[in-house]
Amino acid sequence: MAEPVTSDLELWPIGNCQVSGLIDRTGAIVWGCVPRVDGDPVFCSLLNDSNRGAGIWRFELEGQVSATQEYIRNTPILVTRLEAEDGSAVEVLDFCPRYEGNGRMYRPVAFGRIVRPVAGNPRIRVVLRPMKNYGAQPVETTNGTNHIRYLVGQQGLRLSTDAPVGYVLESRTFRIEGDTHFFLGPDEPFSGNLREEIRRMEQSTRKYWQTWVRGLATPFEWQDEVIRCAITLKLCQHEETGAIVAALTTSIPEAAHSERNWDYRYCWIRDSYYTVQALNRLGALDVLEKYLGYLRNIVDSAKGGHIQPLYSVMGESELDETTAAYLAGYRGMGPVRRGNAAYKQIQHDCYGQIVMPTVQGFFDRRLLRIADDRDFESLEEVGEMAWKMHDQPDAGLWEFRTRQEVHTYSAVMSWAACDRLAGTAELIGKPDRAKLWQDRAEAIRTKIEAEAWVEGDSNGNSGHYKASFETDYLDASLLQMIDLRFLKPDDPRFQSTFAAIEKELRRGEHMLRYATEDDFGAPETAFNVCTFWLIEALHLAGRSDEARGLFSTMLGHRTGSGMLSEDLDWESGELWGNFPQTYSLVGIINCAGLLSRPWSEVR
Repeated sequence: MAEPVTSDLELWPIGNCQVSGLIDRTGAIVWGCVPRVDGDPVFCSLLNDSNRGAGIWRFELEGQVSATQEYIRNTPILVTRLEAEDGSAVEVLDFCPRYEGNGRMYRPVAFGRIVRPVAGNPRIRVVLRPMKNYGAQPVETTNGTNHIRYLVGQQGLRLSTDAPVGYVLESRTFRIEGDTHFFLGPDEPFSGNLREEIRRMEQSTRKYWQTWVRGLATPFEWQDEVIRCAITLKLCQHEETGAIVAALTTSIPEAAHSERNWDYRYCWIRDSYYTVQALNRLGALDVLEKYLGYLRNIVDSAKGGHIQPLYSVMGESELDETTAAYLAGYRGMGPVRRGNAAYKQIQHDCYGQIVMPTVQGFFDRRLLRIADDRDFESLEEVGEMAWKMHDQPDAGLWEFRTRQEVHTYSAVMSWAACDRLAGTAELIGKPDRAKLWQDRAEAIRTKIEAEAWVEGDSNGNSGHYKASFETDYLDASLLQMIDLRFLKPDDPRFQSTFAAIEKELRRGEHMLRYATEDDFGAPETAFNVCTFWLIEALHLAGRSDEARGLFSTMLGHRTGSGMLSEDLDWESGELWGNFPQTYSLVGIINCAGLLSRPWSEVR
């Protein structure tokens, strides 16, 4: 039996937009929550190194010496090959069913696994030990002739299998002489022939994903990298409501022993804006349409008032932050948090991040539902909040927990909200409203220029925008002024700001969010999406060769599964932070589109 390795982020996501799982380099499911992404982690060994026999589902090959992994092309279906010292080998195929049937999408709370002997006379042991209540206790079981029930909660899970149930219950090693099937899903009798049904599910799931990918408008270069990111971003959407979570995990530290351990299994309005923006560039309108429905419900519930920075995937507003006492944490680096107190914060950038994706509903003729006057009236209520709060202090996009200032990024987002509302009003024939919103946008611009710009000095320091109206420090989010169309790339003010940011925040081939101390001290790792913002700025500044080189470096930091987490140690190259991080995958998609040679070179 191969010894389990210490946890790292060499993880392979699978999922179906209802549940997801992370599979480690040995082929074990080490993270997975039910009945949805923010539910109880029945597979939780990723955050419990000290007890690797619990909260895990793995197949142990007797005498194992190696494991190799790859996705089936253009799908999140994973194949892991385990080889033993005597030459025997098995392949484990992992997937979560997802396909259309009976007029609806079938995406159960279920994991399908097929183990195939491919060489010699392999012997395996099945270790399936889910936990409940955030690792507090193992689940009770009952069993029948061909199934095992795991009482993980009110609903429970049922393993249907054609493997000997007694061997699975007792974790006994046995010879595997033919394809063996495992379906861990709803606690109900499995209908139909298990072997045929699981194979049909896998084939239908494969067809669904490959057809979805076929509709993407990818750049010419880096197609495989972009496709993998797009699939994973879609897996981060909770399709039932349209919400998009920031990551599939909680409490992976941003740096070793930093206690910057946050629960990212929620829908940040800001992160979701960047996700749908990136997928829009690939033509993945299904994700946008679902998300717009989620936003409309958020706006309705707010009734023209305050919008929180984040909500649960069901739109729940109270996300009280507690700790899971029975989980030691990633590599023992607790705490493990459940919930996120950032929901209580004031973050004024969210108003712009609601308006910008929503206005596409007025302009995009491809959508099934075109936005109407009532939608515009609701959106104007969001705009009113942007106008009201554009010069008021907030926690900022980096969610400072102990201080508030008027952050330039938030003010620019408020400007964008008013600017986009003006353009939308013009489109739908409301010139009076267009003028009102344009006047407000201009007023916010004037305020930003007056409060956020620092003039150059006699010592040769060029002028620059600062991160907040009150304090002269630099923040990588200022680079977003171009993407938001507040400035043009050739604007001298942007060029001098970029030069100052690069000097202050760049660490070799990586970029910090900011260099000043925050609630937890000085930042110890680079923030991956900020490095992608650096790459974009380099390209726009005419330094395209450097941008391409830096992009290649960032691609080299991806896991074998093609993923990135939130943060990276700029000295060792080690990945830290929650995984897979939507921000980081968005950076790959956006930079590939910006830097790629055109399709016209080969068409």
